[in-house]
Amino acid sequence: MVWDPLLRIFHWLLVVCCLIAYIFEDKMFNLHLLVGSIIFGLLIFRLIWGVIGTKYARFSGLNCSIHALIQHLRGLARLEASPHIGHTPAGRIMIIFLLAGLLMLTVCGLMLYGLENSALFGASFMAEVEIDTILWIEDMHELIADVLALAALLHIAGVLLESILQKQNLIRAMITGYKTVEKENI
Repeated sequence: MVWDPLLRIFHWLLVVCCLIAYIFEDKMFNLHLLVGSIIFGLLIFRLIWGVIGTKYARFSGLNCSIHALIQHLRGLARLEASPHIGHTPAGRIMIIFLLAGLLMLTVCGLMLYGLENSALFGASFMAEVEIDTILWIEDMHELIADVLALAALLHIAGVLLESILQKQNLIRAMITGYKTVEKENI
């Protein structure tokens, strides 16, 4: 057992919510707002679980040296398996990137909603914000969403490549929690 049930539920809820938010951004704003809020709540949970959670859920397990990352990427370029019990070095970097990006995305979204509706804490301050600032935050929100969509595709490609190289279904491992590793690279 590598991935605990809470981590797996978090992961798949996040996937579903991100897809819904991205697909229905312009078409159904209330749905976009709802799932964006859920994503923010999921991120708060993940930040807490990254400190107090199980071994492979903790952020302390995401430490990755540049040497390990380069060695791992060179192995991938040679199509060599790089078994790890938890995340690979590239996977560790991707998790940090995706979580940080999603946090920035949701904060931008909350700021936009607050500015446009005077609905958040500090709304009186936000009423003083110029339209250029609002447009800049909106542009950042869209840019971050697009970059994260590309990163998610890269993440999926990496999972599929590692699944082939390691000769195991890593998607199933994120569903069941179980992963088989003969010898871990460090």
